[in-house]
Parts: sequence; structure tokens; C-alpha cells
Amino acid sequence: MPRELTLRSVILGGLLTAVFTAANVYLGLRVGLTFATSIPAAVISMAVLRAFSGATIQENNIVQTIASSAGTLSAIVFVLPGLIMVGWWTGFPYWESVAVIAIGGVLGVMYSVPLRRALVTGSDLPYPEGVAAAEVLKVGAGVGGAEENKRGLAAVVLGTLLSALYPLLAKMKLVAEGAARTIAVGAGGTSISGSLSLALIGVGHLVGLAVGISMLVGIVLSYGFILPFLTSGGAPAGTELADFVAGTFRSQVRFIGAGTIGIAAIWTLLKVIGPIVRGITAALAASRTRRADGNAALDITERDLPIGIVGGSILALMVPIALLLGDFAMGGPVAGKLGITLVASVLYVLVAGVLIASVCGYMAGLIGASNSPISGVGILASLGISLLLLALFGRGTGADDTKALVAFALFVTAIVFGVATISNDNLQDLKTGQLVGATPWRQQVALVIGVLFGALIIPPVLTLLNDTFGFQGAPGAGATALAAPQAALISAIAQGVLGGTLQWNLIAVGAAVGVGAVIVDEVLRATKRGSLPPLAVGMGMYLPMDVTLPVIVGAVLGHLYNGWAARRDNPEFAERIGVLTATGLIVGDSLFNVVYAAIVGATNNPDILAVIPENAWAQTLGLVLFAALIWMAYARMRSAATRTI
Repeated sequence: MPRELTLRSVILGGLLTAVFTAANVYLGLRVGLTFATSIPAAVISMAVLRAFSGATIQENNIVQTIASSAGTLSAIVFVLPGLIMVGWWTGFPYWESVAVIAIGGVLGVMYSVPLRRALVTGSDLPYPEGVAAAEVLKVGAGVGGAEENKRGLAAVVLGTLLSALYPLLAKMKLVAEGAARTIAVGAGGTSISGSLSLALIGVGHLVGLAVGISMLVGIVLSYGFILPFLTSGGAPAGTELADFVAGTFRSQVRFIGAGTIGIAAIWTLLKVIGPIVRGITAALAASRTRRADGNAALDITERDLPIGIVGGSILALMVPIALLLGDFAMGGPVAGKLGITLVASVLYVLVAGVLIASVCGYMAGLIGASNSPISGVGILASLGISLLLLALFGRGTGADDTKALVAFALFVTAIVFGVATISNDNLQDLKTGQLVGATPWRQQVALVIGVLFGALIIPPVLTLLNDTFGFQGAPGAGATALAAPQAALISAIAQGVLGGTLQWNLIAVGAAVGVGAVIVDEVLRATKRGSLPPLAVGMGMYLPMDVTLPVIVGAVLGHLYNGWAARRDNPEFAERIGVLTATGLIVGDSLFNVVYAAIVGATNNPDILAVIPENAWAQTLGLVLFAALIWMAYARMRSAATRTI
């Protein structure tokens, strides 16, 4: 039995958790994005454990599992700061915050256990980051022939260096981090933009053409039709067209995209109910086999946490949830109907947790955990609990009552969002485990450990950033306050529902688009003409083009490369070289972001790496260099795949 869940793997995973989680909390609050931590954790783990005897690929996998679950949990900053923004909290009470984060995260792990059989072992979803992490671990462990591994490692290193080089030059202000242009369309306008991120090119290579085309459809709908229509009245006096277009996308188009994601999520859930039921049935059968014949009767890769422990844990966690919600509600209007509100809220967490875990797991398998529109799920969770409270209380009789109901809705959303963030990441980790021969139950225990590490670390980091910078929109926020854009958006949903200001027509338009996307996808699949994943269409509408356009480019390049690879003498090796190079592109960007976030956190200076104040040619130089680096990556990829082994 190879070493797997060891003390040193837990300690190293905990140390990496502290670094990655703090970095992700800062970036999430500053720019509304977080980065995947599994691959950098795997790289660092291999470097550290190589100094010890007996290190195994499964042990390194446990390290990345712990660090990635905690790093992903930092996306809770998309909700919790909302309690300060609406004026309910002035800081983050430590143990209350720890409890909310930990309970939501552990629930996410438990909900993910039966989903492993449904969405990992019984699914053809690509899981780009899970596959990439497995490839990194395999190369580091020397899996395969010596020459093949030598070339594979060289491919990862090449991709890593290229991907880290560009953001380094961008932070030095020698090249631009992205390219953008606002285009006038009549009195209104639209925009075209793209992040010059090689990591997103790598993600596109891994997710495939169908997802890329679906996201392109979403972009065309949002930026080609909806945005020009919504801005057709012209920008208000004194407002630049670029600011008007960007503001309209944030305040209106994203809500339409959220409606599309909602319908696509419901349809996705309906489609995966069968596999989920079969997964639960298989888990029950495995539990009976374990009781009758012991663990030896099950293959090591089929040994999940016993389904009885999973179900019992989920039900047991409803008790502390009720206690937390009851304590939070004291002194507000909820206290007047405490019993029915607690029952309704706990049932909402229980049911919504199942739905959200399934949908988030599917989205992560489709496009990767770091690129899933997790805040869109947060919007839907906030919308659901807000509607429930509206049914129980109506609209608040005064500003204080409305504020209290909004705060309660955000608190419940935070618990559900913990389920979303962890299930969004866990199945990627379990896919990695499947590919490297890990034991599922040990990984699931490691996921719980990672959640607990993250829950202990996140609140003090939030407190530090709140005390140092504050959050935009919060009472007394200064000029240096952090934007926390996702928290602001999710808070606006709760305020809109309970205050009567939400534009339901936008959600309805998005829902109609979602229905259309579902119909087209089903027709394409039935006629065997391809597919149009509706969730990917919703992602293309909801996410900024900065993120989606490079993924589409990567999907096209990956499709072309794989077509070329299929015609080689050794097509499997040629395709694997492509996967490894794309993996390196993700690794380099992730590692650079960790280092950069640490430097910025230590110096409180985002421009610490800048060597010049401004560069008028930065965008042009950036586009040229970015294209050159992509050409270099694919040229070297083809060269490595062509040479005889």
C-alpha cells in the first residue's frame, strides 16, 4: 500500500493552505477573481517531498487536495463582505465566521461523495484542471518511459516559463495585461476585450471545441446584441461611453446571464439526477460489500467514505446551522417568526446544497474550477433565500427591518456558497485522484482537513484587509477601499428582492435564452451533429469577455492541434504532449499569481514590480508578444511530439 494520507502531507498541505488562501482572499476582494491552487500546490509538494524518502504520487496528491480545497474556499469572500457593505457587521466575528465557512465547506465535501461516481467515474466531462494536476503529478513521479517523461517534463517546464514570463512583464508595465476597445453602435455601444493570459489559453486547449463554441455563442448574444440594445439610449451626460458600456454589462447583462445559468443549471440537474441516483445506489452497494466482506472486497479506487457517515454528517450539520441562524437572527424581525424561519432556512440549505453541489460539480468538470461562474451560483442562492424570506415577511416595514432581512439572507447564502465553492473544487481533485490511483475516502478526509484549515485562516485575513482598506460601498469606506465586486453584486440581489427594486425582466430574458440553448443542445445531440452545452452559453454571457475570449482561442488551437496529433505515428503521445504544455501554461500563471500576491500583501503596493510608470505601446507590444509566445508554445509542442522516441 503506497503512502498517501500521512502526517507530513497534512502539515505541508496546511502550510501551503495558509499562503494560497491569504493570496486568494486578497485577489478575490481586489479584482473579483481567484486562482486555482491545486497545480501550484502539486508542484511545490513534489519539490519538498522529494527531499524525504518514500514520497509517492498519492502523497503529493493529498497535499494538493488539502491546499486546493482551502484555496477554493476563499471564494467565500464573494459573500461575507456583503454583511459589512449593507452595514450589518462592522468586522468579522472570528468564531462565527469560522463556523459559517467550516460548516458550508464540510457540507460541500459530503454532498460531493456520491457525486464522484456520477460525475467523475461515470462521466466524460473533461475536468481540465483535474487532468492537468494529474499530468503534473505523473511527470514528477516519472510515470511512463524515460524519454517520454523527459519530453513531458520539458513540455510542462516550457509552458510554465512562457506563462509566468508574460504576467511578469505586464506587472513591470512593459506590456499590457489585456487588450480592450469600446465600439460605438449608434448612440450606444459594446466592447471587445481579452485578458492576455496564457493560462486561459491552456484551459481552452483542455476543455475542447464544444465548450469554446458555446461560450462564443454567449459572447455574441451578450456583446453583439444585448449590450448594444441596452445602451441604445446613449450614455448619461458627463459619462464616458466606455464607462457606460462597462457599467451596463455589470448591472444588467450579467443578470441576464445569471438567468441563463439558472435555467441551464436546472436542466443540467435534471440530466444528472439519473447518474446521481446510480452513484448513491452504487455507494450503498459498496457500503454493504464493505460490511459483509471488508475493505479488501472493494478496489482501492472505489473506497469512498461510507454512505452512512456521509448522510449522518449532512443531517447532523443541520443542528449547528440552526443554532447559528438563530443566534444571528436575534434582535431583528426574524426573531418574531424564529421557528418557521429556522425550519424553512435549514430545509433551504439542505435542498439547495444538493442542487448547487451537483451543478457546480458539473460546471467544474466542463470548464474547470477557477473558470466556473461561481458568483452566478451565489446570485441564484441569494435570490432563492431572499424570495423565501419575502414570502415569510413581505417587504420590511422600515429600513432597519429590510437591512436585517438582507443580512439574514446573506448569512444563509454564505453557508450555501461554502457548499458551492467546495463542490466546485472537490470533483476536480477527485478526478486527479482517479487518474493517479488515489483512495477516494482518504482524499475526502483530506478535503475536510483542507476546509478546516481554510476556515481558520480566512477570517483573520478578512479582518486585516477590512481594517487596512475597507470595502467599497460600506459605511465609511475610503478611497483605497477594496472593490469586492462579487460581494457587492450578490448583496444587490438580496437588497433588490427584499427592497422591491430587482429588475425581474432581466432574469426572465436570461431564462428564455437558457430555454433556447437547451433546445438547440438537445437537437444537436439527438441528430449527432455535436453539442452546445447550455451552461457554457450562460458562462459566455455572464463572465467578462476578458476571461472567455482567451478560452475560446485556446479551444480552437487545441482542436487544431489534436487534429494534427491524430495523424501522427504515435497519436496518444502527441496529444499528451499537448495536454502537458497546456498544463504548464496553467502552472506558470498560477505560481506567478501566488508570488505576486505575497509580494503585494507584504508591501501593500500593487505596482511594486513596475519599472516604468506607463507605456503608451504596452497594448500593441503585448498583443505581439502574446501571439509570439502562443506560436512558440505550439511550435515546440509539435516538435516534441514529432521526434522519434
